[in-house]
Amino acid sequence: MSTQSLAAPGRRRPALVPTAALLLGAVYCLLPVVWVLVASTKSGSELFSTFTFLPGSGFADNVSELTEYRDGVYWKWMANSAFYAGVGALLSTAVSAVSGYALAVYRFRGKETVFNILLAGVLMPPVILAVPQYLLLAEADMTDSYLSVLLPLILSPYGVYLARIYAAAAVPVDVIEAGRMDGGGEWRIFRTIALPMMLPGLVTVFLFQFVAVWNNFLLPYIMLGDDEKFPVTLGLYTLLQQGSNTPALYTLVITGALLAIIPLIALFLVIQRFWSLDLLSGAVKS
Repeated sequence: MSTQSLAAPGRRRPALVPTAALLLGAVYCLLPVVWVLVASTKSGSELFSTFTFLPGSGFADNVSELTEYRDGVYWKWMANSAFYAGVGALLSTAVSAVSGYALAVYRFRGKETVFNILLAGVLMPPVILAVPQYLLLAEADMTDSYLSVLLPLILSPYGVYLARIYAAAAVPVDVIEAGRMDGGGEWRIFRTIALPMMLPGLVTVFLFQFVAVWNNFLLPYIMLGDDEKFPVTLGLYTLLQQGSNTPALYTLVITGALLAIIPLIALFLVIQRFWSLDLLSGAVKS
């Protein structure tokens, strides 16, 4: 027993290294969020004159000033972001679901070539595609419109890749064949059999795409000229640019950045239950 008691601490000690690394990574990621949270409570005078992590007393005033700025244009930016991210993520998830299912289930000539092109698209930096997309939409006279931001977001190579991997793992071929033997059409099989099986994976695709569109800056920056159509990322950038001449706007930028995080946190908390249900259902099926 004494030998075991001496050996046990030795087995636990190596776990301290990954735990410390995870804690360090968590601090590195959360520290900017904590700074934004604290800084948003400070007034313009407190922002530059008090200790960095000392809370202030001006949060309510900051929110009020942000709401009143240009007749509430900030909330227009938030609504635009919700529209771009919500509609864009839904359309992208639908395209990813159909494309991923087709690549996972069907056999056709050039299938591997298509999949390899998708992998290349995953590795392609968005900055490379932004200018060609602008030129194409300019030829169609669609720049400076909501569609100019939405259309390039519908096809997500990473979303198609995830949907293909999940469909291959979650949709048994025997079930598809049984549906065909029962006389079901391909679209009906996908809609009534495959889609429910793929739903937890598609929820993940939706979340990733929603966050990517919500945080997108480059595409709206290139496509849009009317600030009434700006998403919150681009709107806060214009406020930050004006803050170099009007330092009082810095508090509005910080407060706006904090408020822009809240929808993402709420979405994650709502969608998290689907992941839990998927794990439980997987355990029951096994």
